[in-house]
Amino acid sequence: MFIFALAVVFKLLSIQFIQGDKYRDIAHKRTIKEIPIPANRGNVYSVNGNLLATSIPKYDIRIDALTPSSKTFEENLKPLSDALAKHTGKTSSYYQKELRKARANKNRYYLLARNIGYSDYIKFRNFPMLKLGAYKGGLIVEQTTKREHPMGGIAERSIGYERFDDKGNVTRAGIDGAFGVKYLRGKDGKRLKQKIGKGQWKPIVDYNQVEPKDGYDVYTTIDVNVQDIAHHALLKQLEMYEAEHGCVVVMEVETGEIRAISNLAKSESGKYYEKRNYAVWESHEPGSTFKVMALMAALEDKVIDTSTIVDTQNGKKRFYGRDINDSHRGGYGKISAARALEVSSNIGLASIIDEHYSKTPEKFINRLKKWRLDQPLGVSIMGEGHPVIPKPGDEIWSKNALPSMAYGYNLQLTPLQTLAFYNAIANNGELVKPRFLRAVKEFDKEIETFEKEVLVDKICTDKTLLEIKDILKNIVVRGTGKKLYSKTFSMAGKTGTARTDYSNSEEWEKDRKYISSFAGYFPAEKPKYSCIVIIHKPSTKVGYYGADVTGPVFKRIAQKIFTDTPIIDEVHSLEVVNASVENEFESYYNTAQTFKTIMPNVVGLPAMDALSLLENMDVDIEVKITGTGVVKKQSIDKNTKLKNKQTILLEAS
Repeated sequence: MFIFALAVVFKLLSIQFIQGDKYRDIAHKRTIKEIPIPANRGNVYSVNGNLLATSIPKYDIRIDALTPSSKTFEENLKPLSDALAKHTGKTSSYYQKELRKARANKNRYYLLARNIGYSDYIKFRNFPMLKLGAYKGGLIVEQTTKREHPMGGIAERSIGYERFDDKGNVTRAGIDGAFGVKYLRGKDGKRLKQKIGKGQWKPIVDYNQVEPKDGYDVYTTIDVNVQDIAHHALLKQLEMYEAEHGCVVVMEVETGEIRAISNLAKSESGKYYEKRNYAVWESHEPGSTFKVMALMAALEDKVIDTSTIVDTQNGKKRFYGRDINDSHRGGYGKISAARALEVSSNIGLASIIDEHYSKTPEKFINRLKKWRLDQPLGVSIMGEGHPVIPKPGDEIWSKNALPSMAYGYNLQLTPLQTLAFYNAIANNGELVKPRFLRAVKEFDKEIETFEKEVLVDKICTDKTLLEIKDILKNIVVRGTGKKLYSKTFSMAGKTGTARTDYSNSEEWEKDRKYISSFAGYFPAEKPKYSCIVIIHKPSTKVGYYGADVTGPVFKRIAQKIFTDTPIIDEVHSLEVVNASVENEFESYYNTAQTFKTIMPNVVGLPAMDALSLLENMDVDIEVKITGTGVVKKQSIDKNTKLKNKQTILLEAS
């Protein structure tokens, strides 16, 4: 027993003096800990200053029912209950009963209000008892932030978000996700909380030990008016054609700034919502919109010109054991290369590329590489898809590779890549990187700005540019896009219709699936905007050709932009100099500066000018005018000393 007693004493002394700090620290950590206070994420703005995404502070208000003294509790119980009842609609007696129960049960974390806004939070802080603060009144305030998108579902995926799941895994999408870590997130604050049992923690004081620092604000290139137009134009067509998903992008030609981007997919309930950023992420076979690149390569390499005749036969031609067909029954016969693109002849483009590049396919591939079609654009938004441009030796290369590529198969591009190329045509050959951001700011202070980035100075010669621009315009006037033609508004572009999910030909014949597209720019003569529309798997019962499915979306966007948000030449100055007006003003100004207490000569002045001049003198006088127009007579002679309370009569005609 004596030895056991000595061991106990030794252990107590060891805990107290040798390991005391360690155990005290453990006890402290178990009862008090530092809780991070998330910083408000910066706001995301449109190019016109409209709010696209913002962090809204939300508050939970609780009370430590044991903190107030008995006197304080009894004096403030009814006034606090009255205030709570007025705010919530419950009775005062209900709150009196609940608060007494909380105090009796030693509840140090009683919930008064959850998820309230800032204005209500201020009200609660001024309620009786709560306004005494944490130490005397038992007030406990917990703040959280909620990300809001004022435009609702419009462009929600492109504006983006940063989300963490229960395991700490993060998902970052769109602009918010791409720039969250560097700019929007801010720095978290810190607050001490005390454990009060049952896994609950309450703040020790009603202020933060380290205040959170809000993130920077991001100013995008999105125009809310154009975005709204694009979103609803796409949505209307998706619903009409019962399509699986689709996207639309509108880009400013000269700068590469994205003015609108919408990505919509059908949910299980049949409604459309922003599911994925298809415009940036999804690589797929572009179909006929790629024919423009194919023809431009042949023109630029000077293996043909626009008048070169190509035989499309009767609409069916065999290439290396495989038939290629045109959509037009009976074919187009012998037509020019330019006309082959206007009518979107698969045989025409396949014949041109196969005839001139079959022995040197690298020459064609290298032309595409010079245009950077084999590389991602490197846009700021995460998740950009990778293009696929095959070359000899690749697994997907065969003798049919070149003819297939000529009309947009056996390769993959993202919608944004295709748009960037069409934009380069509209931009006199300058290929610019699509841009989503203009600036990052802290209030009015610019932290970083983003300028235009040129990827290729000139994609082709001016001769090729003029020829391809003329063809793209004629496609809308007399080609596959002639349904879109308008005498009052010019557009240029290319329709596209591509098969998809066709690996099993038998299954595909039973359930045909297509990708419809239209890429181009407007107005045709002086392009301001470029645009691409892609719609996946429209119902073949309704229609699937690009001219029918996506073309109308393009036209609707183009015409609505110029109707609802007209583009006008900038007026650099509104000042119009008129010599007589300038002289009259100088005379008026000099008279006003000279005559402060002495009656000036106002005969000949407009009545309203005379009134203004006299009422602004350093004398308290009353001016009465009869008639309108120019002053013909004044009741007091000029150079007369004026007196306070004096009346001056003016006659005008």
